[in-house]
Amino acid sequence: MMQAAPNPYRQYVENAVLTADPGRLTLMLYTGAVKFIRQARDCLAARDIPGAHRACLRAQDIIVYLLETVNREMEIGKNLSALYDYIYRRLVEANVKKDAAVLDEVAGLLEDLAGTWERAFKLKGEQAVGG
Repeated sequence: MMQAAPNPYRQYVENAVLTADPGRLTLMLYTGAVKFIRQARDCLAARDIPGAHRACLRAQDIIVYLLETVNREMEIGKNLSALYDYIYRRLVEANVKKDAAVLDEVAGLLEDLAGTWERAFKLKGEQAVGG
């Protein structure tokens, strides 16, 4: 039996995830969650209910991971935990009710979080160069 050739893109993604620092990994998780939420939205529009369900579950899994790994000992961690919990509950609601408006809401929240992380990286990089 012949073995399938390795997928270079998959290898690249795996290496990127395995070598990312925690901040970069968080940004990747936000981006992935938004991608799955958009897929769920597209599936709803196409009346692909099983596809929407699968995409919602993948986004929910990412939020659960974020909830499990956030540092609740710091004030920002407590705030993020509450926000992740809210996003998770809204994703479950969107999945149950097949509500595209709720998907848009949580995608917007995650895009805002991703934008904040990106700005923080830029500031960190500028400080490292300047300092």
